[in-house]
Amino acid sequence: MKNVVAFFDIDGTLFRNSLMIQHFRTLTKFEIIDPAIWHTQIKKVYEEWEARYGDFEEYLEVIAKAYLDALIGVDKTYMEIIASKVIELNGDMVYKYSRDRIDWHKKMGHKVFFISGSPDFLVSKMAEKYGVDEYRGTHYMVDEENRFTGEIRKLWDSANKEKVIHELIEKYDVDLLNSFSYGDTTGDLSMLKMVGNPVAINPNKALFLTIRNDSTLKEKIDIVVERKNVIYKIDPDTEIM
Repeated sequence: MKNVVAFFDIDGTLFRNSLMIQHFRTLTKFEIIDPAIWHTQIKKVYEEWEARYGDFEEYLEVIAKAYLDALIGVDKTYMEIIASKVIELNGDMVYKYSRDRIDWHKKMGHKVFFISGSPDFLVSKMAEKYGVDEYRGTHYMVDEENRFTGEIRKLWDSANKEKVIHELIEKYDVDLLNSFSYGDTTGDLSMLKMVGNPVAINPNKALFLTIRNDSTLKEKIDIVVERKNVIYKIDPDTEIM
């Protein structure tokens, strides 16, 4: 018998921020990463995003580069200890809709997978907290002394997410027609297209417009927006500004 599964992106879909950004800020706070990096490399693009003049994806790319460079030579075991603390302090900062859906899938006997572009050592802690069956994240490579090399196998784009999802489909003999996926950006597009029950949670503008212009996806997808303590279901033809 095939398995019904639920694929969840984390950042912006379950977690109300980015795990990597939260981790970066913690490392900066305790001066494990030089606080000057924030001011010289990140502050400007962050403030543009915060004022809604800039683009979140641009902000994320800038911080991802600074984060990756700062980890070179750092012991992974030490970083995993801090990652555990980050999830302990911030792991409940999630959308109610997504948390409730995870609980519902478990009650229904579905398998739940986390597919995230955040570092795998952070995703693993989030997966443990929410008791999911499998997870995949961006892999940060280490040398023979378990220190980060600055090389990664990224998982924040649609093409790479599709590859790992196919691995899970084969491993778990997934019933795609009756399965679910949850995402918020075009990086989740392959995941949303692949299943019979896709859900866009707080989609960014690029994903919203992609859904609107894709007749096949538009017909089967639910668009959900959560603001404060209200959850809305949005029609793909809704006018946006």
